[in-house]
Amino acid sequence: MRTRHRPILGETSDGLPLPQRHWALLTLVLAIVMSVLDSSMVNVALPTIAVELDTTPASSVWVVNAYQLAIIATLLPLSSLGESIGYRRISIGGLAVFTLASLLCALADSLQTLIAARLLQGLGAAGIMSVNAALVRFIYPRSKLGRGIGIIALTVSVSAASGPTVAAAILSLAEWPWLFAINVPVGLLALVIALRSLPATRRSPHPFDVPSAILNALTLVLIIRGIDDIGHGESWLRVGLQLGGGVLLGLILLRRQFGLPSPLVPVDLLRIPVFALSSATSACSYVAQMLAYVSLPFYFHDGLGHSAVVTGLLMTPWPITVGIMAPLAGALSDRYSVGLLCTAGLAVLALGLGLLALLPASPAAFDIAWRMAICGAGFGFFQSPNNRALMDSAPRARSGGASGMLGTSRLFGQTLGAVIAALILGISSGRGSATALCVAALFALLAALVSSSRLLASPTLDEPGS
Repeated sequence: MRTRHRPILGETSDGLPLPQRHWALLTLVLAIVMSVLDSSMVNVALPTIAVELDTTPASSVWVVNAYQLAIIATLLPLSSLGESIGYRRISIGGLAVFTLASLLCALADSLQTLIAARLLQGLGAAGIMSVNAALVRFIYPRSKLGRGIGIIALTVSVSAASGPTVAAAILSLAEWPWLFAINVPVGLLALVIALRSLPATRRSPHPFDVPSAILNALTLVLIIRGIDDIGHGESWLRVGLQLGGGVLLGLILLRRQFGLPSPLVPVDLLRIPVFALSSATSACSYVAQMLAYVSLPFYFHDGLGHSAVVTGLLMTPWPITVGIMAPLAGALSDRYSVGLLCTAGLAVLALGLGLLALLPASPAAFDIAWRMAICGAGFGFFQSPNNRALMDSAPRARSGGASGMLGTSRLFGQTLGAVIAALILGISSGRGSATALCVAALFALLAALVSSSRLLASPTLDEPGS
């Protein structure tokens, strides 16, 4: 690894030399594993946290909400700031904040201090997530970009899916503060490697747009909270005020972006057909994924009467097959049309979701497992090429905006999917999970349709190396 002279990588640079490339990628993988795991594994500990901190279950949910809202509010601003001051600084700063906040979470002795620490932890996670795809673009040569994106996609998917399992394993051996304390040594190790390996990139001459950052945060928080309140059955007045306020501020934000040379909300990139269609495809696919992830555990546990352990095992084939397919699809995207690869993967995902919806009344474990494996194979085959298309369609100078949009599409899709699942499970009786899976299959088909339109709109832009 280089320890002294660190050249600034610009438009003509084509990746890092070995072994620095591998060390830089290891840093990103460690950081992503921690930040994504902390999005999902804390849910398992909420009942215990509520009892030990002497609070209500409803109040304890803010341990999760604070983290998610902090990420959503700051993801795009931090990706834009990365263009101004360098992606390396944002990534290392985010990792340092996340590690410190993890220690504060582990030491928290009240709900208020835990929520405050989780807000800080979410800010650090946003720093990590906002620029990881942008950094991959400078770490890997363009001829191997799909492989790098595939590894990142694999890390995100497997970390998200395995969160509850990892949490259960930790809680079987230790108290809930260790869910956060375990991040400290891993974070310190990642920081040491990051300081020696992450590349310095050329900075944008345009200043950071503070008013747009504030408008962006308020817009997304109000819209996400409004959508979440629909799923929790809150009053329509409250929902309407939040959604209306969010839409109004969003319109003001968008109007401000037009004409800016480097807008915080990447409206300039959304004019690129492949970028816009890849973002929409990503959002639709994550709606489908989250509909399944939320509804299936209820079906396995409540509908079929399986224990929590068995339910977790039945969910396992999905992330395993994602882990198998994502690197393969990433490598293929360096040689073949991403539109074809993504459309094929999404069609397989829709097929798997449809087969799950048609499960017999008392299915055997094998009947569930092979259907889950089909879903994971389809999702894994789609995800890496789509992420590559989104990043590669943007100019290198706007890699931060593209990386931020990639994360925002994922988070927005997951949030919308969870809300739709909650609505369906709340109003359906008996076959709610099957209904949610049918809706998930429709979203997967919609994603496939949007993906295929990339070929019809501009075939040449969809080719590797174009």
